Amino acid sequence: MASDTDSTEKTMRLRYAGRCSDCHRDLAAGTVAVYDRATRTVHCVTCTGTDSTPPEQIVSGPAGESAAKKFQQLHDAREKRIRDAHPKLGGLILALTDDPQSTKAWATGSRGEQQLGRWLDDAATEHVHPLHDRRIPGTRANIDHLVITPQGVFVIDAKKYQGRVEHRVDGGFLSPRIDKLIVGRRDCTKLVPGVVKQVERVRVALDAAGLTDVPAYGMLCFVDAEWGLFSRPFTIGAVTVLWPRRAADYVARSGALTAETTQRTLRVLAKAFPAYG
Repeated sequence: MASDTDSTEKTMRLRYAGRCSDCHRDLAAGTVAVYDRATRTVHCVTCTGTDSTPPEQIVSGPAGESAAKKFQQLHDAREKRIRDAHPKLGGLILALTDDPQSTKAWATGSRGEQQLGRWLDDAATEHVHPLHDRRIPGTRANIDHLVITPQGVFVIDAKKYQGRVEHRVDGGFLSPRIDKLIVGRRDCTKLVPGVVKQVERVRVALDAAGLTDVPAYGMLCFVDAEWGLFSRPFTIGAVTVLWPRRAADYVARSGALTAETTQRTLRVLAKAFPAYG
């Protein structure tokens, strides 16, 4: 897109809700969109015409950056509170105490995203394109990893949890079947709807760009968790649960999408879900 000095269009975060003048999708306040001063209309970032950016020039983004920044913010804020409250003993208190678990969880999550990111980067080819730590405009949420391939788009959430990963099924026969995701002693089934929502976001962006035939798949990848000797990936609520090596194997498989479609999908999603930083 041309600069604001020679164009009537400006990319901005909407102050008020609107509707895309091209695809007619509702755009919530806070959504990043393109405002045309000449026509006083807005449209999605995925509806701004053809983008010829070569795939190799699209920034994949550093994995785990937003979680690492969040940890540092919380860590620094805690240090400042303690030093302000205890000018003389603050240093000693900090030396003898640690960040709360809720803060350290951000650092742990960042390391997990970085580990998975390395696996996905190793699987990258001219046809397999990983994107890491992507912002979801209009929200505080992010997508850990997007991988655009000839199979479609993989939306991958990384979790660095400890314990054995299990697929348990309650009920059946005379009562409703209930699938559960257990990691160690924790019931992690509630993680699945979060991935489903991310896939839905990606689906909206693809459909808005006319890429209705490009599939989107959800994955929940546990980094450093334990898996049984004969364990296999399993599916709960249309989300595949697996480990980093297997995730890399999945995204590297061949598919039916053309190189042109794959590259257009990459450009659309890189624009719709910008990298942090």
